[in-house]
Amino acid sequence: MVALARAVLVAILSGALAGAPGCASAPVQEMSDARQMLQAAERAGAPRHAPEPYARALRLLEEAERELEVGRYGKARRLAREAAAAAAEARARAEARGGP
Repeated sequence: MVALARAVLVAILSGALAGAPGCASAPVQEMSDARQMLQAAERAGAPRHAPEPYARALRLLEEAERELEVGRYGKARRLAREAAAAAAEARARAEARGGP
């Protein structure tokens, strides 16, 4: 019974620590944010009106997805944030140039 209680306690603590800041967890929110920003940029006409930052955002997101697949979550998180920033730039430029 003591062994079972210890195992349950270890499992609970492990789960709590996995979500703690600084621990490696998949960058789910960052990847979602980057995808949403790319969609917004596309709707704003970025492929036509801001092709350079739009292409950079796509490339960065693709690279983030590759890093995510191999478990390099820190690098994937950084790349996803960069992709979101590039997509935001693309969207702003596209909107300034007349949009879709």
